[in-house]
Amino acid sequence: MKKRKVDNLLALAVLSVIVERPMHRYEIAQTLRDRGKDHDMAIKWGSLYTVVQNMAKVGFLEVVGSERAGARPERVIYRITDAGRAEMADWTRELLSTPEPEHHRFVAGLSILAVLPPAEVIELLGARIEALERTIGTVRRELGELAGALPRLFIVETEFGLAMLEAEAAWTRSLREELTEGTFPGLAQWRAWHERGALPSEVAELVERGMAEN
Repeated sequence: MKKRKVDNLLALAVLSVIVERPMHRYEIAQTLRDRGKDHDMAIKWGSLYTVVQNMAKVGFLEVVGSERAGARPERVIYRITDAGRAEMADWTRELLSTPEPEHHRFVAGLSILAVLPPAEVIELLGARIEALERTIGTVRRELGELAGALPRLFIVETEFGLAMLEAEAAWTRSLREELTEGTFPGLAQWRAWHERGALPSEVAELVERGMAEN
């Protein structure tokens, strides 16, 4: 992946809204919230001031004025530069074209699955499936509302999120069925480990390795 002068994804979110018109930081934050960008990427709102400052420092934004409303502090107004437009386009191309490993808490749990007995895993996966189904229902309703209000161009990220949730639910349901029906390879041995109260050393080593990698 390309090393970026400002590598916080919040910077890309800022560029995506300020490209429309000059804005001050409060307007940038409100626009991002109104458009639900905090659902699309991990945004730490407390970092906004620093991110905007850093982008101005490297030439992606420039100050074009300021305004003051009543007793409020003066608000600096920024606009995107040609360099900022180029960075926004290049970054977007990279995100769309280049797969990047993403750490997922569920993957971390799966990597050390053996530390729990199969019966408990079945129960926990059932709880996860129920939670996923509730979330899927919510996202489907939201997507239906958005589809009636916005062109599809502006909701494809929600479609993708729904597809990922549905895929995770389907895979988790399949794994749980294998455990429930007894078709999961090595299930009897796994159950026996916990009945004896100790994992074999080679299994414990694999579990430790999985924890270190995640």
